[in-house]
Formats: sequence, C-alpha cells, structure tokens
Amino acid sequence: MSSTEVPFVPPANVLPKVSPVRVGEGERLRSVGLQGITLTVRSRPPAREGLPPALYVHGLGGSSQNWSALMEQLEGDVDGEALDLPGFGDSPPPDDGNYSLTAHARAVIRFLDASGRGPVHLFGNSLGGAVSTRVAAVRPDLVRTLTLVSPALPEIRVQRTAVPTGLLALPGVAGLFTRYSKNWTAEQRVRGVTALCYGDPGRVTPEGFRHAVEEMERRLQLPYFWDAMARSARGLVNAYTLGGQHALWRQAERVLAPTLLVYGGKDQLVGFRMAQKAARAFRDSRLLTLPEAGHVAMMEYPETVAGAFRDFVSDKGESTSGGAGPVRGSAGRSEAGTASGGGADATAVGS
Repeated sequence: MSSTEVPFVPPANVLPKVSPVRVGEGERLRSVGLQGITLTVRSRPPAREGLPPALYVHGLGGSSQNWSALMEQLEGDVDGEALDLPGFGDSPPPDDGNYSLTAHARAVIRFLDASGRGPVHLFGNSLGGAVSTRVAAVRPDLVRTLTLVSPALPEIRVQRTAVPTGLLALPGVAGLFTRYSKNWTAEQRVRGVTALCYGDPGRVTPEGFRHAVEEMERRLQLPYFWDAMARSARGLVNAYTLGGQHALWRQAERVLAPTLLVYGGKDQLVGFRMAQKAARAFRDSRLLTLPEAGHVAMMEYPETVAGAFRDFVSDKGESTSGGAGPVRGSAGRSEAGTASGGGADATAVGS
C-alpha cells in the first residue's frame, strides 16, 4: 500500500448481514430515503389504474407484512402501500434514535408529503392505530378515511394479558427479557406471539407459521431489534400521559375523516370494552365488532375487514375508481355490527 492510500477502517455502525425480508407473490419492496429516516415500503400493484391511494401502518413488533392479506383483498379497490416504521421490518433505526409516537407519526407524514399521494385511505393497527390517529388529527389534508384495527389508545384499566408488553417500556426490562429468553427457539417465540395476538391461533396456516418463524429468525439477528421494541413501547406509554391538545383521546375527537373502527372480542392487548368509547370519540365513525377475532383482525379475517371497508367507503360517498375526493365528517355517528368468516394466511408476528 502506498503512503497516499487511506487504510480501510470498518465503520462502527455496520449492521450484520441477515436474510432478506420476505416479499409475497405480487408484492414489491422499495427503500425511501427521507430526512433522518429510511423507510422500506411494501406495495401491491392495483388491479387497475386510477384507484385511490391507501397506506397501512403496522403495530408494535410488527411490519408491513402484517397487512399483506388485507392488501391482496383490496387490490381491486385501492392502490395500497404498507410501510415499515423506523427500526421495524426492513427499515433501519432512525438517525436520532427517536421512537416516540410523535416521531413515528412524523415519519408517516414525511412519507406522505414526499410521495404526494395524499389524501389516502389510512389504515392503522395497534401502535399504528395510535400513530394514524395522530396523523389524521394534525394533518387532515393527508387522510380521506381512517380505518383503525384495535388502536392502542389509552386505557385506565389495562388487561392483565397486556401488562408484559407494557413492561417493555421500563428501562432494563428488554435486556432482562432477552437474557431470560435467550434459549427460546424462533418457533417458541412465534407460538407465543400468535397465542397473544390471535383469537384463534389455529387460523394461521402452516405456510404462514413457517414464514413467521423465518421472519423471527431474521429479526433476532438485528442488534437494534429489542431497542426499537422497548423505545417504541416507552414512546406509546409516554403518549398516554400527555394532556391537552396532545392527548390521544383529544386528538381522536379532532379527527375529521370518516373512521371505521374494528375491534376483536378476544383481543388480549386492547380491551374490547374500549370499542364503544372509541365510537363516541371519533365524530364520524362506524364500529365493526368481530367476536372471535383477536388483536390483528386484518390478519385473521381479511375478507371480512375488506368487505366492511368497501361498504364503509361506499356509504360515505367515496369512490374506488379514484374520482371522488375526500369526504369529511359532520355529525357524530356510530354503527355497530358483528361479522365472522375470512381466513388467515399471513405472517403471525407483531402486536
């Protein structure tokens, strides 16, 4: 080596090589660089040109794969994209290490602003439901309708089954759990997550379970996996304590977009009793209750959720041909219903 050559020094933040994230048949992945973050976006080409845009936001520990089944069901109705929030799925951690609810909402807003696709039909599950609520409240121009599946909005009386997830927010707990569970196999972890998130874990197909195990094995190789989980859990808990205009229930009341609420009767993470409170809080809402569903109804009953969405947008005067503009709510209204059916063939990872 000559004296003018600079010796190679491996960067300290190089991430280990892991297996590529799964891309389902008919899906595409792309990476989008934005200010301070890089997002992986999963998309499914629409059945025809001119369909209105939709964006899907996953929950804590989940990824864009959580929406694959519903995206396929709605490919003839919307031009759908699902993003991996910073630090989840295939998206690297944010440059500033900020996993607060506000930071996640900012990531969604930056993506929508940069893509120019708004207003969109915005979907959110769990943590993603709280994020989407905040986005719809502060940027109504970006949201034409809002669909929330078991949104993680503040509860006074938390279910006992949800306590372990909440404990991740405490400093040091993620490290303790990592050491405690170091000998657990990926299969054991996926069975635990599935039992927690599904009303009936038997609805997960063998292929779906295998894909979930592969994804779990991939995630466990990422050095930031537990940090992203813990910091996002902490960010959600911190958001629960905010008052004034930043309070999540206050922001729910400010949402102008027509809102479809989906709650599962066997949800172990978000109390089913919160369904009626949500229906009262969102000024122009419809409530769909699925007695046999758990926390991820869009994975357990994608056909049912897709059908409810179609009926919802049709009744609100929305068009799936791309011609109609956003509809804003007026008088508060809640319609309760029950449904069953559908199937589950999606990756059972995430809460």
